[in-house]
Amino acid sequence: MTADAFDVDALMTLALDEARAAITHDDVPVGAVIVRTTDGAVLARRHNERELTGDPTAHAELLAITDAARARDGWRLDDCALVVTLEPCPMCAGAALAARIPLVVFGAADPKAGALGSLYHFGADPRLHHGIDVHDGVRAEEAAALLREFFAARRLQ
Repeated sequence: MTADAFDVDALMTLALDEARAAITHDDVPVGAVIVRTTDGAVLARRHNERELTGDPTAHAELLAITDAARARDGWRLDDCALVVTLEPCPMCAGAALAARIPLVVFGAADPKAGALGSLYHFGADPRLHHGIDVHDGVRAEEAAALLREFFAARRLQ
C-alpha cells in the first residue's frame, strides 16, 4: 500500500496541529491521524496526553487507534493509514500491527525508540503475521523542530 491514494501533506498538517496542541498541557508534541485509505476520510486525530492524564500509554497513536476503532465499531483498521509526526515506538508500532493498519506515514525518525525503521522495524519482521508499509520523512524537519523546541524550553526551566 502506498500513500498516493490520499493527500499526505494535508494529513501531516492535521497531525502537526495535534502535536502543537499537546504542548498546551506540557506533553511531548506528537500528533497522529487515522485516515481511511479508500476515500481519505479522517476517522481520528489525537495528540500525546501522558502528562494530562497521568497515563503512560496515552501516546497519540494509541489514542487515535482507539478512537478510530470506536468510530468503525470494530478493531480491524485494515483499510486505514496512520499518519504521525514522530516514528512510532515499540508500543505504538505493536498497536498498529494489532489493529492490522497496513500503512504508517511519519515525519521525524526516532533513533532512540523508533520501531518502524530506526531502532527496530516491526512492520518488516517476517515472523509476525502482518506487515506495515512505511512512508517516512514527510515534513520531517518541521516535526523534528517542534520536538527540539519543546525539549530546549524544558531544559531552560
